[in-house]
Amino acid sequence: MKNIVYFDLETQKSADEVGGWGNIRDMRMSVGVTYSTARGDYKIYGEKQVNELIEELRRADLVVGFNTLRFDYEVLLGHNAFFDIEQIQSLDMLVDLQATLGHRLSLDSIANATFGVEKTSEGLQAIKWFKEGKMLEIAEYCCYDVKITKLVHEYGVAQKQLHFNDRFGKKKSVAVKW
Repeated sequence: MKNIVYFDLETQKSADEVGGWGNIRDMRMSVGVTYSTARGDYKIYGEKQVNELIEELRRADLVVGFNTLRFDYEVLLGHNAFFDIEQIQSLDMLVDLQATLGHRLSLDSIANATFGVEKTSEGLQAIKWFKEGKMLEIAEYCCYDVKITKLVHEYGVAQKQLHFNDRFGKKKSVAVKW
């Protein structure tokens, strides 16, 4: 059985606080969450466990995320300079969809059009929670995002397509080959 690991993380700082999107590595992870199909459960990592998180990603047969290549992996590189993205078999659904459509989609747009659900919050709120010491709220939010990521991927695998709302709110579909 293949071990697919679904993954997301939240950060301690915003792009503005670190001098822009060119400094993603300086944002620092507050909480990372995985769901492993081999384990059949979620695992929550704090900043002190970042290397354990990286090891789980390395051991996975496939890591599935949304904007992981440009964002999440860059944050991890800020914690461990030896983190090698090339060692990880990854499916970044955002990158895949952007290559097909020619523009970016939000995970929220896909979840809403496909399942009728919305994300429970957003990244800037998670940063605020971090500053307030509300780690449980961050972990719950991040777990929910991982669950949505997993559902979207599984739906795409089974149905060979995803639905999304375009910028005008119209529901559209896109074929995927996962």
